[in-house]
Amino acid sequence: MTEVEPTIIPRDAHPISRRDISDNALKVLYRLRKAGYQAYMVGGGVRDLSLGREPKDFDVATDAHPEEVAQLFRNCRLIGRRFRLAHVHFGPEIIEVATFRALPPPDDDVAEGERVIDNGRIVRDNVYGTLAEDALRRDFTVNALYYNIADFSVVDHAGGMEDLQGGVIRLIGDPRERYQEDPVRMLRAVRFALKLGFRIHPETAAPLPEMASALADMPAARLFDEALKLFMAGTGLSAFEMLRHYGLFEPLMPLTAEALAEEGSEDWIPFIAAALRNTDERVSADKPVTPAFLFAALLWPAVRRREAELVEAGEAQVPALQRASSEIQALQQSRIALPKRFSIPMREVWTLQPRFERRGGKRARRLLGHPRFRAAYDFLELRAQAGDASQELVQWWRDFQDQPEKPPSQKKGSGSSSRRRRGSRGRGRARAKDGGEGGAGDGGGSPEAGS
Repeated sequence: MTEVEPTIIPRDAHPISRRDISDNALKVLYRLRKAGYQAYMVGGGVRDLSLGREPKDFDVATDAHPEEVAQLFRNCRLIGRRFRLAHVHFGPEIIEVATFRALPPPDDDVAEGERVIDNGRIVRDNVYGTLAEDALRRDFTVNALYYNIADFSVVDHAGGMEDLQGGVIRLIGDPRERYQEDPVRMLRAVRFALKLGFRIHPETAAPLPEMASALADMPAARLFDEALKLFMAGTGLSAFEMLRHYGLFEPLMPLTAEALAEEGSEDWIPFIAAALRNTDERVSADKPVTPAFLFAALLWPAVRRREAELVEAGEAQVPALQRASSEIQALQQSRIALPKRFSIPMREVWTLQPRFERRGGKRARRLLGHPRFRAAYDFLELRAQAGDASQELVQWWRDFQDQPEKPPSQKKGSGSSSRRRRGSRGRGRARAKDGGEGGAGDGGGSPEAGS
C-alpha cells in the first residue's frame, strides 16, 4: 500500500457536528490538541455520524504515544500487547486512544522491535507512523475516515466517503493480504455489511470461501466476542445465512455444520433460524438476551447427532444426552470459547429436556421451580416447532404453568416427545424420552431466566 493525497471534506460539506459527539471524547480531543499533538475522531464514530446514526463509541487517533497520552490523563490506563492502546476512563464511558501506526515494510516476516509478523499474520505491531500510514492500515474504507478537531474537517485517505454513499464494504489494499494479516476481518466484513445494510464489494468477498479455514487458528476468546456481535445485534438470522453463504460458519461451529450437512437434517435449519429470529425480535424490542440460550440452539443439532450415535451404540437415552452435551461443549470450546457463566446454563437447558417428559405432580412442580425452567421451556417450544418434540407436551406444560396446583391430564400414548427422523439421526434417536425446544413465547429467544 502506498500513501495517496487525502480528500479533505470541509465542515460545511459533511453532517458531523460537535453536538453529536460525546463530551468526554471532545475533552480528549481538545486536550491532545492543546498539548501540541494531532487529534482525530476515527472509525465507527465518524462513519455512523456521517450516516446520520448514533455511534456506539467514540475512538480517537493521535500522534501521541500511549505513554504520552497517559501523562495527559490521570484517568488513563494502558492496555494491550498486540496493539498498545490508551483507555481514558470517564465513569462508565471509555474513550479509546490509539497512536498512528506505520505501514509494514515489504517482506516483513521476522520480529523487528515492536512489530512481529508471522507468515503474513500480525502478531504484534506497535511501530508508530503518520496519519496517512495509519489510514491505510485500517481494515475497511468506511472505517478510515478521520474527523479533525483542529478545523472540523473530515480527512479521507481511502475513498471511504464515496463507499459510504455507495453502500459498499471494501477492504483497503489487497484483500488476500489483509485477510492473511488478520482472518477475523472476514467476520468483520459480514458484520459491517449487515449492520449498515451495505453490500460487500466483489473483490472483498471473493477470497472468503477459500480463506475461511484460517479462522480456525484464531484465539477462541476473540471469536466468541465476534460471534456475539454477529448473532446478538438484531441481525443474527441474516448473519447465519451470510456466514453459511461465504463458508464462514463451518470454521466457527464445525460440529453444527457437520450435523446440518448430514442426510435427513432438513429440519435443523428452520430450528436454528427460529432461534435466531426470536433473538433478533427480542433485541429489536429491547428485551434481554443471553448467549447461553442462543448457543444452546446453535449447538443442539450437534448434541442430538452425538446422542443418536451413543444410543445406537447401546447407551441409555438420558446418559447419552448428558454425555453428548458434555462432549459437544468441550469440543466447541476450541473454536468459540464460551465463559462458564454461559456454558453452564447452556448445558442445563439441554439436560433439563428429558425432565419435561416426567409429568407426575411432584416431579413437574420441582421442575417448575428450577431456576432454568423458563429458558428450558422456551427451548422445548423451539424444538416442537422443528418437530423434535411434541406440541402436546408443550401444551401440557403451558397449561401446568397456569394451574400448577391442578396438573392437566395426559393424553394416552403421548409420552414420546419427538418423531423419528429420516437417515442416521432418526435410527439412533429412538423416540427421545426427553422434551423439546421452543423459544417463541415471550420468554423465548434467550432470557437468562432465573440466573
